[in-house]
Amino acid sequence: MELRHLRYFVAVAETTNFTRAAERLGISQPPLSQQIQRLEHEVGTTLLKRLTRGVELTEAGKVLYEDALIILKLSDAALERTRSVARGMNGFLRIGFASSSAFNPQVFSLLHHYRDKYPGVKLEPQEKDMSGLMTALSEGVIDLAFIRLPCERSKDFNVRVIDNEEMVIALPKMHPLSRGESVALSELRNETLITFPRELSPGLYDAVIAACVEAGFTPKLGQQCPQIASSLSMVATGFGYALLPASLSKINADNVRCLPIAGQTITTQVALAWRRTSQGKSAKHLLNMVSPGLE
Repeated sequence: MELRHLRYFVAVAETTNFTRAAERLGISQPPLSQQIQRLEHEVGTTLLKRLTRGVELTEAGKVLYEDALIILKLSDAALERTRSVARGMNGFLRIGFASSSAFNPQVFSLLHHYRDKYPGVKLEPQEKDMSGLMTALSEGVIDLAFIRLPCERSKDFNVRVIDNEEMVIALPKMHPLSRGESVALSELRNETLITFPRELSPGLYDAVIAACVEAGFTPKLGQQCPQIASSLSMVATGFGYALLPASLSKINADNVRCLPIAGQTITTQVALAWRRTSQGKSAKHLLNMVSPGLE
C-alpha cells in the first residue's frame, strides 16, 4: 500500500465524489478511479459504495479512512521534522568544553544567542580535558569544541579564536596582598602555587609556569586540583594562590579575592575547533555566528 493511494482514498472519502476529488488532487478522474480500484484489490474488500451522484464509505472504508488520516498525519510530520533537521532548525548539536572555557563570557553569549535563534536544536554539552576533547572531536563523538590555546593537537582541526582572556591572581581574602588593587607575581615567590594536572589544559598550565619564570622565580608547587575551577576552593581554604582565567573569578567562592597581575599582562586564548570535513547544518549555523561563511 502506497501513501499516494491513501491520499487519493481520503480525498474521495472527504469529497464523496470522484470528480471533485480529482480536481482537489490535480489529476484526471479515470486514473483516480483506477488507483482506488487497485487499493480495494490490495485490501481485498470494497471501500466505497458507488452511488448515482457520488460515493459513500463502506464499514471497511470507514475504518481505513480513520487510520489513513493518522498515517498521513504522521507521514507529513516525519517529513517536516526531517526537512527541519536538514535545515539545521531541529536535531542536536554535541559541544565539547575544556574545563574552564564554559565560564568564558564570549562562549556563554554565543551559545545563548544560538539557543534563542535555533530553539529546536538540542545542545548536548560534554566537558573533558584537552586531550579528551581532541580525541572526541577526531572520532566524531562531538561536533565542535571550545578549547584553550595553545594546544598541539588543535593543528589537526579548523580553529577560530573567539576571545583573548586575561589571567588574574586568586588569593585568600585573609592574605595581606589581597587588600590591594593588584598584585605582582614577584611578591608571591615564597608562596605556594596551586595548580591542576597539566593534561587538563597543557597550554594554560605552561602559561602559568612561564609567567612565574618571567617574574623572576620558579614557583613552589603545592597540591594539584582535579579541575581548574576547583583551584578556587583550595585558595579559599588557604593552601596558596592560583593563576586563573578572569572568567573564573565570576564563580562565587567565599574567602577568595581575584586581582589583576601588576606589571604583566598574561592572556589565554579561547577558541572554537571543528573537523575539516563537512559539518551538519546545526553546526554550520553556530560557525556562521562566529564568522559568516566560516564552515
